[in-house]
Amino acid sequence: MRSMSTITIPNSKQPAHRLTMIPGPIEFSDDVLDAMSTPSQAHTSPDFIPVFQEVLQNTRKLFKSSNPTSQPIVISASGSLGWDIVGANFLNRGEKTLVFSTGFFSDRLADALSYYTETDVDVVKAPLGESVPLSEVEKALSAKSYDVVTITHVDTSSAVISDVEAIAKTIRSIQPEALVVVDAVCSAGVEDIQFDNWGLDYVLTASQKAVGVPAGLSISIASERAVKKAFAKKRPTSYYANLQKWIPIMQAYEHGKGAYYATPPIQLIHAYRVSLREILEQGLDNRFAKHAETSNKFKDNLESLGLKLVAKREFGANGLTAVYFPKSINGPDLLKKISEKGVTLSTGIYAGIATEYFRVGHMGVSAVGKDRHDVDIVFRLIKETLEELEK
Repeated sequence: MRSMSTITIPNSKQPAHRLTMIPGPIEFSDDVLDAMSTPSQAHTSPDFIPVFQEVLQNTRKLFKSSNPTSQPIVISASGSLGWDIVGANFLNRGEKTLVFSTGFFSDRLADALSYYTETDVDVVKAPLGESVPLSEVEKALSAKSYDVVTITHVDTSSAVISDVEAIAKTIRSIQPEALVVVDAVCSAGVEDIQFDNWGLDYVLTASQKAVGVPAGLSISIASERAVKKAFAKKRPTSYYANLQKWIPIMQAYEHGKGAYYATPPIQLIHAYRVSLREILEQGLDNRFAKHAETSNKFKDNLESLGLKLVAKREFGANGLTAVYFPKSINGPDLLKKISEKGVTLSTGIYAGIATEYFRVGHMGVSAVGKDRHDVDIVFRLIKETLEELEK
């Protein structure tokens, strides 16, 4: 078996290792990894309570929410728990849901929500490489009343970003009573999200992408009216995803008091505190601008090689890029050879073209870290390996 190369990261305490340049999990900072080795603490101890308190307070800042009636929620789980929270708390049997889909994960969200309602979940699909046009948003909202409308901010399968602000504004103007839900699993920490200003009701994300923490945290924020709907539900349809149980726990910790429903992941929350500090010290808008700069440079470089991107540039997300394999090569060979050189990239997942493209993650420390050249390394290896395969 051929030995695998590793990459040495400048000015890092981490040992040389294979760079993980997929759209999550991503590379992590030294300080985040150090926090993962925090010794054991009781979840209601005076050592841990202020840590969780700070995490919840700074989660508000991550989503640009200063409204005291909104509620940040941090639970041990995959980001997919956010989907179940939507279904179990914001949907009643027979209520109607509309999903604007830009790819595989939007469709999975629709599937998840179908478990919680007796009616079909309506899906409006965007053209490949684009977001759903506002004219189609208006058309769908004018045709039928909905209780929940979802937007996938960035679909990791297509690398397409949707204009959440514009879509939410349209929803509010046509159906002001509908709850506006945003899947921000691949956008929080890399794309701007203005929870209060955009009139959002529930935004969900996860720790392992641009938030920059190992997998295992479901992170979200709910509006006052979303919380009220959750508490008005007479019979919750989930035990673990029941916000009637979780919100008092979050409120207690945010006010400096320990509480218990299920044991929080102590070390992950310590790591999340460190990552939030790093993110906020950079300044959110500065961080977003740096991600955009890194993304545009990488996409420009790829196109200079004659490579075609899945997402049209005006719809391209800043945290990842989806790239078609050249017709002249066998796609899996490209990924295999790059892997042997010390970098892991991701295969495609979008239905119908999954074998025709690959994906590169460029978010978090790999995109904005000081003295990090992760994205430049990836481009060099793509260019070098394409030349080798096309000989």
